[in-house]
Amino acid sequence: MKHIFLVFTLFLSITLFAQKKVVFVLIDGVPTDVLERVETPYLDEISAKGAFVEAYVGGEKGGESETPTISAPGYMCLITGTWGNKHNVWGNGVKNPNYDYWNIFRMVEEIEPNKETAIFSTWEDNRTKLIGEGLDEGGKIKLDYSFDGFEKDTIRFPHKPDRKFILDIDELVSKEAGRYIAAEGPDVSWVYLEYTDDIGHKFGDSPQMDEAVRLADVQIGRIWEAVKQREENHNEDWMIVVTTDHGRNAKDGKGHGGQSDRERKTWLVTNQKGDFKQPTPIVDILPSMVDFLELKLPDPIRNQLDGESFLRLQE
Repeated sequence: MKHIFLVFTLFLSITLFAQKKVVFVLIDGVPTDVLERVETPYLDEISAKGAFVEAYVGGEKGGESETPTISAPGYMCLITGTWGNKHNVWGNGVKNPNYDYWNIFRMVEEIEPNKETAIFSTWEDNRTKLIGEGLDEGGKIKLDYSFDGFEKDTIRFPHKPDRKFILDIDELVSKEAGRYIAAEGPDVSWVYLEYTDDIGHKFGDSPQMDEAVRLADVQIGRIWEAVKQREENHNEDWMIVVTTDHGRNAKDGKGHGGQSDRERKTWLVTNQKGDFKQPTPIVDILPSMVDFLELKLPDPIRNQLDGESFLRLQE
């Protein structure tokens, strides 16, 4: 009986004091109906542990927080937990972001600077403009590891009309994300994959789009396998969230940016169970990651958020 008690105590100790880690993955421009019809075994495996949830972007339709269903505004909603009327990103040019609304990386670097941060991304602007790395107005934060900017390398990745170079970059990014997470276990990581949106713009609703989603699932699988490896071999507890930044138009699936139901309707996959709104706004992801990491946000920062945590922390 004493032996059983000691084993239980050890298990409880490991569970309570496991290091909390978060990785969020954004695959660009995948409508919910496309994801539901395509076979995605890795996303299915993740959601089987947690949830697949209908979500939405675009803020309050017709209200003050209405936000274009465009990529960069969607990314900024995710990483700040606020809508466009606060973060002030209205297009992919990212002309004048309002860094007064802290993103997840600034929160971590300011509150727990010993934590390791990382980004793996096709698009360098995610780090330099949206996160605002190194900028005075963005808190002069510096991520611990960045693997991005490959869209500028036209020698290694010649820009041909078929956009396969973006697929090649996504392959590179996802492989490095899996390798680095498995080896180093950063506390907060962002992985961004672009190819699905490029194919959507080129082909719309099509077999090519379905295949792009299947390929993205394989790329996500590399990250998920790394997460499972970390949990198995280290005293760590991981939260993974996978989502998209916008849907596509109903006409042909090529465009987006407006406030139609299909453009606004998105999805969220996570290995965590929670108390999800129906549907869940993209701005709920940030406070959920904050709560999982047990970050103690200053009240002025927490009170700025438009989203609410979906985690059941008491369970």
